[in-house]
Amino acid sequence: MAAARGRNRKRGPAGPRKLEDALGGGGPGMKLGRAALGLLLLAPLVRAVEPISLGLALAGVLTSYISYPRLYCLFAECCSQKRSLGREVLQKDLDRKLFGQHLAKKVILNALTRFISNPKPKKPLTLSLHGWTGTGKNFASKIIAENIYEGGLNSHYVHLFDQLQLWIRGNPFLDYYDHVDGVSYQKAIFIFLSNAGAERITDVALDFWRSGRQREEIKLGDMEPALSYKHLKMCIRVEMQVRGYDVDEDIVTRVADEMTFFPKEERVFSDKGCKTVFTKLDYYYDD
Repeated sequence: MAAARGRNRKRGPAGPRKLEDALGGGGPGMKLGRAALGLLLLAPLVRAVEPISLGLALAGVLTSYISYPRLYCLFAECCSQKRSLGREVLQKDLDRKLFGQHLAKKVILNALTRFISNPKPKKPLTLSLHGWTGTGKNFASKIIAENIYEGGLNSHYVHLFDQLQLWIRGNPFLDYYDHVDGVSYQKAIFIFLSNAGAERITDVALDFWRSGRQREEIKLGDMEPALSYKHLKMCIRVEMQVRGYDVDEDIVTRVADEMTFFPKEERVFSDKGCKTVFTKLDYYYDD
C-alpha cells in the first residue's frame, strides 16, 4: 500500500485518478459507472416532483383531452346530438299534426328518410312546399326540424332566410363546390316555402270537390298540367339550341305536329310532354 501511495505522488494529484478508477476505467465498466452517477445526480430532481402527483396530473390532462368533446356538448349543441331519424316516428308526427296534406306527407316522408339514411349523398336534399297561407308549410318545416335536431327550429344547425334573393348574392354556387368553408353541403337540406302555384292547387282541389271525389284522391300528376302545343314548340327550340343548331321554325312545326295530343278532337295537351323531342329531332338532323 505504501509503494502504491508513493507512485501516486510522483504521477500527480490523486483525485482524477481515483475517480477514473471508481468509474471502472475507460471500458464498459466506466460507462456503467457514468450511468450510475447520472442517476444519482437526477435523484434530487425526481424527489422534487412527487411521482404520484405527476402521474395524476398527466392522467387528468389526458382524460380532459379525450373527454373534452363530451364535456363541451353538455353545455353547447353538437352534431353528435342529431337525432336518429326514424321513419315510423316521423310518419306518426306527420299524421298527428299535419292535416289535409297527404301529398306533402308522402313526399316528405320518403325523401327525408332516404336522404338521411344515405351516408354519402351526391347532392343536397331540396324540398319545395307550395300553397296558400295557413296550409301548413311552416308547420311541416317545424316537424322536419324537430325530428332531426333536439332544438328543432331553434337549433344552431337550422337557418332561416326570409329574403332568399339577398342571401344568394355573395354565396357560392353549391353545384360546383363539394365543400364550402370546410363544410360539406352534400348533406344539407333546403326547404323552400312559397305561395307560387297556390291558385292552381286550389283549382285542382275544387275540381275534385265538384266532381264528388275525395281530396285524398288527388295525385301529384294532377298538379302537373300537360304541356300545350305552344309549350311543346318551346321545348323543341331549346333542344335545337343545345345541339348547336340554328332554330328552324319549319322543323319546329313539323316535329310538334308529329307529337300526339289529347283530347283527340281538340288536340290541346301533349300526352308525352317533351320526353320524345330528343329522338324526334334525330330524324331531321344527321350528326
